[in-house]
Amino acid sequence: MRYTSDLTSQPRSASQKANMPFVMPWEIAFDIDGVVADTMVPFVELVRTRLGIKDFSKEHITEYELYKCLPEVSKEKIDEILWLVLSDEYTFKIPPCPGAPEVLHKLAQYGTLKFVTARVWADSIKKWIHQNVPEVAEDKIVVIATGDPKAKSKILSELNVKVFVEDRWDTCENLAKEGFKVIVYDQPWNRKGKGLIRISHWYELEDLICWP
Repeated sequence: MRYTSDLTSQPRSASQKANMPFVMPWEIAFDIDGVVADTMVPFVELVRTRLGIKDFSKEHITEYELYKCLPEVSKEKIDEILWLVLSDEYTFKIPPCPGAPEVLHKLAQYGTLKFVTARVWADSIKKWIHQNVPEVAEDKIVVIATGDPKAKSKILSELNVKVFVEDRWDTCENLAKEGFKVIVYDQPWNRKGKGLIRISHWYELEDLICWP
């Protein structure tokens, strides 16, 4: 299969800000990969260099299940790249999503930063956050690794979180059904989903927060 490089992003959906209750800084938590960390940047680079698919880009990742986006590549090879991306070596090379460090720094002035991830290990990604927001002390950063997206609901309830920012559409839908306010961080793999507030940039999120 040949991947064309002329795909364009789907236009941003309406912000729906008028329908969004103001979010207090201490009420919000975040997924990490695809929301705070632009994890697909090293994934795409490794697909290009290790698999030789030179014109592959993030816009081709239209499914959360990466195997469906690269049907001609074996599951084993994709798993190998994924494990490499999530390793300590590559975790610290992942760039933050644009605007994330600035908004997180601002949020930290009002309480602990809370992150709930489906990653298996929390230590390296917590250090990554501190690396990208060095002004925030590590003891003001809480990262909980559930190992399973379905486990996020329980953790968010325990943290008294009312609003969660997530990129995996199935998780967004499930959390919304359980009563959480969900903000979808726009990515090519979640654009089939409709009906929830969607942002394309962290500065759009900043506008949804009621700053004391």
